[in-house]
Amino acid sequence: MSVIIDFLIGFFILVGSLFCLIATIGVIRLPDVYTRNHAASKAATLGVMSILLGTFLYFYALEGHFNSRLILGIVFLFMTSPISGHLINRAAYNSGVKLWDKSVRDDLKEYNKKVLEKSSVD
Repeated sequence: MSVIIDFLIGFFILVGSLFCLIATIGVIRLPDVYTRNHAASKAATLGVMSILLGTFLYFYALEGHFNSRLILGIVFLFMTSPISGHLINRAAYNSGVKLWDKSVRDDLKEYNKKVLEKSSVD
């Protein structure tokens, strides 16, 4: 049983580290603020949650210590990181930060034009 637990701990920590590495590469290589923020908020969240889960399993299975702070960290990270990423992207869009020019369609801009035209007619 200990071999399976050791494997799971190593798996979660390794996968979490890989997701954090992918998020870092995404933040460095992606072209605009929206895609960079997406990489940071999604991949880094999954990476840190996997590392915290591996750490929780280590303390619970091998040390015999239930660490509620790690569980709270996973829950709060799961709740706050995607929401903050969305709000940062929304603030960037509303402040006029340009989208990447290649193959990006701004559906919200078209929708806002239609809403403004409809409200000016009424």
